[in-house]
Amino acid sequence: MALLNSLFAGVSGLRNHQSMMDVIGNNIANVNTIGFKGSRVTFSDTFNQFVKAGTNPTETTGGTNTFQIGLGMKINSIDRNWNQGTFERTGITTDLALQGPGMFVLDSNGEQFYSRAGAFIFDGYGKLVNPQNGAVVQGKIANDDGVIPPGNNLEDIIIDTNLKLPAVATSSISWGGNLKSNSDVTRTESVVLRGNLQNDGTLDGSTTKVSTTIYDTFGEKYTLEVTYTETTNANEYDMTWEVLDESGTSVGTSAAAITVNFADDGSGNFVMTDASKELFDPNATGYNVNTAVVFNGVGSSSGDILFQIDASTMANNTTTQTLSISADGNRTPNIVSGSVTVFDSLGNSHQLTLKFTKIDTNQWTWTVSVPGTSTVSGQGTLTSGTIAFNADGTLDPANISPNNPQFNFQPAGGANPVVIDLNFGSGFSGVTQTSSSSVVSALSQDGSAAASLSNLNIDQYGNIVGIFSNGNSRTLAQLMVATFTNLNGLISVGDNMYSAYANSGEPRIGSLGEETGTTVQSGALEQSNVDLSEEFTKMIVSQRGFQANARVISTADNLLQEITNLIR
Repeated sequence: MALLNSLFAGVSGLRNHQSMMDVIGNNIANVNTIGFKGSRVTFSDTFNQFVKAGTNPTETTGGTNTFQIGLGMKINSIDRNWNQGTFERTGITTDLALQGPGMFVLDSNGEQFYSRAGAFIFDGYGKLVNPQNGAVVQGKIANDDGVIPPGNNLEDIIIDTNLKLPAVATSSISWGGNLKSNSDVTRTESVVLRGNLQNDGTLDGSTTKVSTTIYDTFGEKYTLEVTYTETTNANEYDMTWEVLDESGTSVGTSAAAITVNFADDGSGNFVMTDASKELFDPNATGYNVNTAVVFNGVGSSSGDILFQIDASTMANNTTTQTLSISADGNRTPNIVSGSVTVFDSLGNSHQLTLKFTKIDTNQWTWTVSVPGTSTVSGQGTLTSGTIAFNADGTLDPANISPNNPQFNFQPAGGANPVVIDLNFGSGFSGVTQTSSSSVVSALSQDGSAAASLSNLNIDQYGNIVGIFSNGNSRTLAQLMVATFTNLNGLISVGDNMYSAYANSGEPRIGSLGEETGTTVQSGALEQSNVDLSEEFTKMIVSQRGFQANARVISTADNLLQEITNLIR
């Protein structure tokens, strides 16, 4: 029997080391299989035959040990190594690699399968599938507002590649920036005439005209023309002025001509008489109101014009004419502007411009406008108001006039009227007034043009985000993963997929992230976790074990042959 037992023990060793080689061969064959988890074999001995039973020790005799002879070996377990595999970058958005214990959930003909291999594609119906067998990746689909529904109910991941977003009319704009606190007032404050008004002595009513650029409270540009006309009296002139807009249309003239007289100062130099000087000198009594130019909103889209004309230092001689005119020392007007693209209900874009102009200490005007090409009438639309800052540069919304400012216009092209709330902020949030440089820009606007789906991104939490042609993005779906109490209880069904079985436990479906301890990397694939050096080492061990067991069989056979040769 001993010889027969050794034969069968050797046979069990051969058979099970062959199984070990089968596992090793399968591991090596799948060394480049994505998401593959290598397996290992462990052995255990089988039942042992009693040769002699052991005895208990007594007061007079010692105990004896049991004698047993093993009957061979068997496979104890074949387990998978579920350690994390390395990632290989592919750059393909739908290639997904899981980091953590979770597994992709797939549906094939109503049956659920699980996989670590994330080489997916979108099929002709927009389903995210395993290209090997068409199994559909499972998750949750977002609603039209891009919100993922709660719970863990699974459905096919389907993305409509022809998805379009309707146009959204702009209804609110938030503004931010700073207005420099020590800026000059924007409008023209003072116009000064200097130099010599040439006197040719003819008294024929000849005229002399000079002009300069001036600005209203909105920073709009105008031309001021000042004209001197000789009267029939020597060294006497009638002065008139006229304001023209950029198209050359007159928007205001002097109420009446101002008579100006020049007299010899005793040295042959003709200068303005004291009485005439008082017409122009703001500090003199009897200052002529006609030299204080005041227009209150000269046009529907214009601000107020308010400045003083000072000609008190002019001379009137026969020498070369040097008469000149300048506004505020030719300084550049202070206009702070920012633009933003807004949209109407048809998705047409319009350029909206916000301008701030200073009117007094801590006080500014604001104007919002769109060009004439954007409106039905073909004329630009403008809305204006004022804004006052606190002494510390903060803004109190109550100091914005009108309160809760809005801008509206009727866009050309058949869209609905556009009504936009203007949010200038509060406190130090939004628009402020400090000593820093002036800059104003739109922080946000909530409109968008109609758009089509142009690209997809998948974040680490499995959110599939659609990128649209207008630059907006929206969550379209979310991948879900399954975790198991016992991963080794899963059974492989081929195509890199597993199925739940008796000892795996029920799948726990959850979202990626903290809930499952799993994240996903888009544009990468998890590689096989097979370690070739370890497998080759195991192959040597398996080979030697097989050889040794083969020697046992051959040696037992020789012994049996010797026994049979005892009888000749």
